[in-house]
Amino acid sequence: MLNYNLNTYLKIIFLISLISLISAFFIEYILGHQPCNLCLIQRVPYGLSIILIIISFFLRKDEKFIIFLLILIFSFSFLISFYHFGIEQGFFKESAVCGVENSSKILSKEELLKQLQIKTVSCKDVTFRVFGFSLTTFNMILSLILIILLINIFRNYGKFKKKG
Repeated sequence: MLNYNLNTYLKIIFLISLISLISAFFIEYILGHQPCNLCLIQRVPYGLSIILIIISFFLRKDEKFIIFLLILIFSFSFLISFYHFGIEQGFFKESAVCGVENSSKILSKEELLKQLQIKTVSCKDVTFRVFGFSLTTFNMILSLILIILLINIFRNYGKFKKKG
């Protein structure tokens, strides 16, 4: 592992989170690829990590607790990404989170027409790929890397804190 201080690692995680969110919004709003509900949920951990790191920089206390929270946040990100990847690959069935409406709940033709007008993207349909991989795959790998990095920082907190 590179020999940086805690603030440098937090800045790197902040930049990764910021670039991830900017990329997602660019792909959605500039390139026109509509995200599914799980794609939208996968953005939440990056937003939370940005907020936590900003709080950490201003408060300068409880950094170890914030690192622990970041581990939890990116663990959640990994689990959601893994679930989404499983749906894309056909290992798991789509759930209600994906916006697939149960047709037995539609009672009238007006409700059916209303459901048809709502544009929902299926979680199993990959609309954007980079080097043949879905963004969910990249998110899963990135989340795992960040978890490993943060666990290492948490376990060696005293060493990282002394460098800063």
